[in-house]
Amino acid sequence: MGCSPSEEELFQAGIQKMDSQNWKEAISLFDRALEINPGNGQVLNAKGAALFQQEKFQEAVPVFSASIEADSSSYKAWFNRGNANLKLENFKNAVSDYNMASLLDPAQTDIYYNRGLALLGMEEYEDALLDFDKALQVEPNQALVHFNRGKAQLGNNDPAGAMQSLTEAINLDGKNGAAYYLLGVTRMSALGEAEKEEGCADLKMALQLGYTEAKTWIDDFCK
Repeated sequence: MGCSPSEEELFQAGIQKMDSQNWKEAISLFDRALEINPGNGQVLNAKGAALFQQEKFQEAVPVFSASIEADSSSYKAWFNRGNANLKLENFKNAVSDYNMASLLDPAQTDIYYNRGLALLGMEEYEDALLDFDKALQVEPNQALVHFNRGKAQLGNNDPAGAMQSLTEAINLDGKNGAAYYLLGVTRMSALGEAEKEEGCADLKMALQLGYTEAKTWIDDFCK
């Protein structure tokens, strides 16, 4: 009789399938490992991650919860459940998960940006800005962080700061149509005629990049 693969062998085989983005086969291997040991937090977290990669966020949340129940001392399942909650727009739950992940491992700086997005979703603009600033202290050249920082500044009634952040986002990623759109709208809303020409140029660039919401503004104000 041949020996069946061990729990660890099944887990490692699943990770290899993850590396080649074969999510379904990975989950199948993780399930076999969980038949041997249903309380393996590492395997549960990996299964949740494979579900997340398939955009099965609703299914991933209870799997991450089971991983946390098995081992609440690892930041990974808290962080991953936060990411799934963020995708589901369960922003309050996401912030709670990110807070716990950060407590368990403060060195994991990815938490700052993701928690900032959840806080932005909750319209907690000042707290979101604190997290985006922390993310930029770690790595200043992150176009998406600057972009979302600009959105938080707009929510915080700081159009001048928002224009600066959005300009920085565009300098780092010239293909972000949403950033051009927000910059154009902010220029024209906050500064009026003084920035109309530049605002229209931004809106036209946004439309050129496929951001179709810019067309209404162009038709109404840039003819």
